[in-house]
Amino acid sequence: MTATTTHEAPSSARMNGVLFLLSLSVLINYIDRSNLSIAAELIKHEIHISDFQLGTLLSAFFWTYALMQIPAGWLVDRFDVKWVFAAGFLLWSASTAVTGLLHGFAALLIIRVILGLGESVAFPSYGKVLGSHFKERHRGFANAMIMVGLALGPALGMWVGGRAVGRFGWRPFFLVLGLAGLLWLPLWSAWMPRRTDAPYRSQARTVGFLDILRRRSSWGTCIGQASINYFLYFLVTWLPSYLQRGRHLTLHDVANAGGLLFLTSAISSAVTGKLSDRWIHAGASPTLVRKGLMLFGHLGIGICLAITVLASGRLFTAMLVSTGAFLGISICNSWAISQILAGPRMVGRWIGVQNFVGNLGGAVAPALTGFLLDRTGSFYGPFFITAVVAWIGGLSWWFVVGPLEEINWDKEPGPRFRINATPAAGAAHP
Repeated sequence: MTATTTHEAPSSARMNGVLFLLSLSVLINYIDRSNLSIAAELIKHEIHISDFQLGTLLSAFFWTYALMQIPAGWLVDRFDVKWVFAAGFLLWSASTAVTGLLHGFAALLIIRVILGLGESVAFPSYGKVLGSHFKERHRGFANAMIMVGLALGPALGMWVGGRAVGRFGWRPFFLVLGLAGLLWLPLWSAWMPRRTDAPYRSQARTVGFLDILRRRSSWGTCIGQASINYFLYFLVTWLPSYLQRGRHLTLHDVANAGGLLFLTSAISSAVTGKLSDRWIHAGASPTLVRKGLMLFGHLGIGICLAITVLASGRLFTAMLVSTGAFLGISICNSWAISQILAGPRMVGRWIGVQNFVGNLGGAVAPALTGFLLDRTGSFYGPFFITAVVAWIGGLSWWFVVGPLEEINWDKEPGPRFRINATPAAGAAHP
């Protein structure tokens, strides 16, 4: 059943501007969610909290962020994504600014929960915009640009934030960051077109979240996303503390090392996304290209993380850079896969489900790391656990996710849980 067109389709140039704004927004998003880790050691000593309490603060964001993914997916499918995303952006920027005014563990815990509520609309919104306005053969690069913003957020946060916090303190950093982010909203209001089609009101059959969960591929993307979020948020939340404690680096050197890792990730993601589109345009199977890159990236980042915690000298630096390179490969096609499978009609809900399960991994990583540090005082366990999680995710993308074809949601699903070892090489893309 097709939707009723109510507005003229936006121009390609306009949507390129929207893609730039989306990339900028995720950059701001990841600076805002990772800024607490930059100031973690200062906050810990100022308000006198344990490593476990610090881990709780670092993970509190993910509680509401994860729980709100499914409602957020429904919202962007049901209402105009332009205004849903704008409301979430306003809430998370205000929360960042307010953080700089607070004192005490409880107050910081509450504002991190509110930050998660605001940011929960982000990735369902990205998926909705790219899945509705960009053709499949261009989505590798479009999604890679989102991942470039994702990687540059922590990179700039560590480079600029590390220096700003070291010089001016963490409170001015949060205030300026939150208020400056609000300048993005007028540009979004001007450039993003209103929704171009009416919501689906008449269907051959009612389609909901249970229809997504009946699909084997949805479980594959959920497990894969949980793996991505685990190793990504482990790096975002605990890498600065590891570099300070485990490697005895100054805050300035922490900014350089962490920034280098995430800058490498941004470059790797952009290159991989562009190459994946070119391979598909040249006739390669989207199934083989997009799933194969996910497997390669996850296996690589697991190996690099395991070596990083053991290495020293130049090998340690090389492993940090390699971790960033494999991080970019690991993340650039994850949403493109989901956009193919779900199609424009269900992409918001699918990504909501995927990101909900995925962020359970994001919530576990910082808290579990803090717990292990309190018990052992060592980063070896957290690094090795993260490596294993990465390998599990790679296997899920390859073996559990099926051929990349848009699902016919009006057809009753048959058996979906037989796992094929090899993806269909000739799977067509929509």
